[in-house]
Amino acid sequence: MQAEAIAQLKLLDVETQTQLGGLEKLWSGLDAVVHDHPEAFQESLQWLLPDLSDRSEIEVDLLSKLVLACGDVSLVPFVHVGKGAIAASRAALKAGCHVVTDVPLIHAALDHTRLAHLGCATEILMDDRHITSVAEAEQAFWQDSAWKAQLHHLPKNCIVVVGYAPSALLAVCDAIAQHHLHPALVIGMPIGFSHAPAAKRQLMQSDVPFITLDGTIGGGLLAAVALNAIVASTIEKPNCHCYLSKA
Repeated sequence: MQAEAIAQLKLLDVETQTQLGGLEKLWSGLDAVVHDHPEAFQESLQWLLPDLSDRSEIEVDLLSKLVLACGDVSLVPFVHVGKGAIAASRAALKAGCHVVTDVPLIHAALDHTRLAHLGCATEILMDDRHITSVAEAEQAFWQDSAWKAQLHHLPKNCIVVVGYAPSALLAVCDAIAQHHLHPALVIGMPIGFSHAPAAKRQLMQSDVPFITLDGTIGGGLLAAVALNAIVASTIEKPNCHCYLSKA
């Protein structure tokens, strides 16, 4: 039933351009059976995801979890996984690296149980519980220079996760360029309409492993999900080397 429904949903544009009656009939049929069984997310992904045969198993798992976190399959082309990013992050996690997030909300969304299992300590760059929005994070970072200076003292081979303040990612890129920061991985997914795209472009032009999203899209949840996906696969498939044989 689900496979048939997904196949019909691919005709959504055609239905809306021709007649709304057919579309309403389709929705009525789908709505009638939603109480009969739980939604099969993995089956849906198999039908809806684009061809990822050129990606490694670990990367496909990462992309799938990002799609499930936002409910939008069109996210896939916007995800950029830098060369060697998966290998570097897995090695760092296995060595019990330091994990740093830009704000408390992202820190709260991390998989602390699995990180503790790997021996990874966590830290919040802007440890202010009053920061609850992207705008607040951006302003807070600009108003307190101590947080920017803190980047210079992070341990080597740490993992930096930025999902709120675009200026925080710009500062991370500057610290890397000035050789004050030597991370094993930077997950850069801040939201913003001018600074965020610029910060992400700088990150992709740096010489450090990265995971980021094109343009203005992003967010703390996606940034945390990206790290959690790598942490989980590192524990569940510690001996997998599929990512080394894929482009």
